[in-house]
Amino acid sequence: MDFIFNRQIIGGIVPALLTVSILVEICFAQNVPAYFVFGDSLVDPGNNNYIVTLAKANYIPNGIDFGMPTGRFTNGRTVELGFKDYVPPYLAPTTAGAVMLQGVNYASGGGGILNETGKIFGGRLNLDAQIDNFANSRQDIISSIGAPEALTLFGKAFFFVTIGSNDFLDNYLIPVISAVKQKLVTPNVFVGAMISRYRLQLMRLYNLGARKIIVANVGRIGCVPYQRDINLFTGDACVSFSNQLDQLFNAELKSLITDLSTNLQGSKFVYADAYSIVEDIQKNYISYGFENANSACCYLVGRFEGLTPCGSLSKVCSDRSKYVFWDPFHPTEATIMFSLQGISWMVTPMTYTHEHWATCSIVIKA
Repeated sequence: MDFIFNRQIIGGIVPALLTVSILVEICFAQNVPAYFVFGDSLVDPGNNNYIVTLAKANYIPNGIDFGMPTGRFTNGRTVELGFKDYVPPYLAPTTAGAVMLQGVNYASGGGGILNETGKIFGGRLNLDAQIDNFANSRQDIISSIGAPEALTLFGKAFFFVTIGSNDFLDNYLIPVISAVKQKLVTPNVFVGAMISRYRLQLMRLYNLGARKIIVANVGRIGCVPYQRDINLFTGDACVSFSNQLDQLFNAELKSLITDLSTNLQGSKFVYADAYSIVEDIQKNYISYGFENANSACCYLVGRFEGLTPCGSLSKVCSDRSKYVFWDPFHPTEATIMFSLQGISWMVTPMTYTHEHWATCSIVIKA
């Protein structure tokens, strides 16, 4: 199942999308008992607060529109669907017992598909480690409510996986450090290694009980402020080589999702086309209400304000809702909210009966 993004349907202003997100929560909460999240800094709710790593966001001005820094790598919320309360980070001491029955977020900033990805940050939880942690949660849940009920819970729950950009940004494309790797390992071989590992990881999730699995592809990494700033000869354009890597990976990922959906009995995989969502927002940013689609809102230096992480010395743009990017790598909450509605259109048909879907779709369109 693919998702085709239509900005004519979801165009509008951010306050309208906040209303939409509430309506989506109402629809989701009726049929989805739990939500398990795996990924990188795009969805890390604060797991990295509890590990020794350079990849942290639990300091100002991150979270400026959340009310406080939480460990999320943006000014507000990340892509969090379906429940009134936020899906808790796995490593938080309070994530135990009955709390886990509504889901757990295992995502970690700096994490990747490949285990060597993100070494430059020190500590991080790559996807294999995240699935190990889910296996631990799974056993705790089975011990709590019994195997039959636990397996039913996992079968109805959403499993959302968004990972892969760090395998490029913090592995294959690291300036200077990865120069030798790029000469010895072709893009096709590198992407092939990613897909081979990803196949095993997604099959392991299935074997642990996951049935409804949403897998997002990689967005346009060649258009993030950091990539634009370190590639001086691209001018105002995005970095084409980086985006070509994305497209190569995404094509292979789409085939993988089709194959898994066909061959894993009872599974419902969704290929979430984040690349197209981001591309449409960046190319048509004015129609979405943005004023800046190229530079970071939280900045210090760089032509596109992309050379330093968002930190205590950074300056912050006055109106975050007018910027596509929060920092050198991550979107603002406003951008995330547009993506949220796109994801809601994608996953809802996977969840409901025809009658329930018709009701929810009318509500969301309103």
